Formats: sequence, structure tokens, C-alpha cells
Amino acid sequence: MRQAVIVGVYRYGHWVWTRVRVPLIRQVLYAVALVLQFLVMVTLHAEVRMQAEIGRNLRLGHGGHGVVVHAGARIGDDVVLTHGVTIGDDLKTGAPTLGDAVYVGTGAVIIGAVTVGDGAKIGANAVVLQDVPAGATAVGVPARIVAGP
Repeated sequence: MRQAVIVGVYRYGHWVWTRVRVPLIRQVLYAVALVLQFLVMVTLHAEVRMQAEIGRNLRLGHGGHGVVVHAGARIGDDVVLTHGVTIGDDLKTGAPTLGDAVYVGTGAVIIGAVTVGDGAKIGANAVVLQDVPAGATAVGVPARIVAGP
């Protein structure tokens, strides 16, 4: 239920952000999206910004509690984000790009303009500051590759 609400509010906001072009209607729907996003942040403790680009079938493990996705992030299809995950901008280089079928473990942080390739796995509490190749597994602080394709 929590996951459906978080993702649903994101999808609605993203639709308003990218598709609604009539100015007055856009302003009203955008205001509704901001209120919904705020309610999700306050009640469900998750922040998935409507400006992010997220593919099909985003799954939020553990109800998405504590998940933060920055507005500039790009996330592919079939991605799993468990609780406490941060996909964030480093204020210098930009936000991360996650490929398809990526798994991000509990409490992991992916920050800056890094790319996580298709099918990669990020371990719990890892701090990813560099690119992770497709099919690789990254763990640790800072994250290092421990298994590859």
C-alpha cells in the first residue's frame, strides 16, 4: 500500500511536470502535486521528486520508508530501492543514473553524476561515488566492486 501511494504520487506529479501544457490547468495540478508530495514526505517518510525520470515497475522494498530520489535522477525499468536509500545530487556534477534491473540495498547512498549499469547490485549502507559497471556488485564505504559480470 505504501509503495503504491509513493509511486502513484510520483507518477501523477511527473505527468503534470512533463505533459500538462495549459498554463492555468498546469498551475492548479502542480499545486495539487506539491501538496500530495508533501503529504507523502510527512506521513510516509519518502521523497521521490516529480522531476526525476523513473522507468516502469519501480519497487520500493520495506514500503519505501526513508527513500529519497533527487529531481535530477534517472532510474531505469525494474529497479528495486529498499528503505533508507538516497539517490542524490552532489551539488557539483549532478545526479545519478541507474540502469534497468538495479538492486539498491538498505541505507545505500548513490551520489553525484555516477552511472550504475544494468543489473548491478549495491550493498546495504554502501556509498557509491563512482560508476558501477553493468552486472557488478558494489559494497562498502566508499563502495568498491566485489563481483563483476
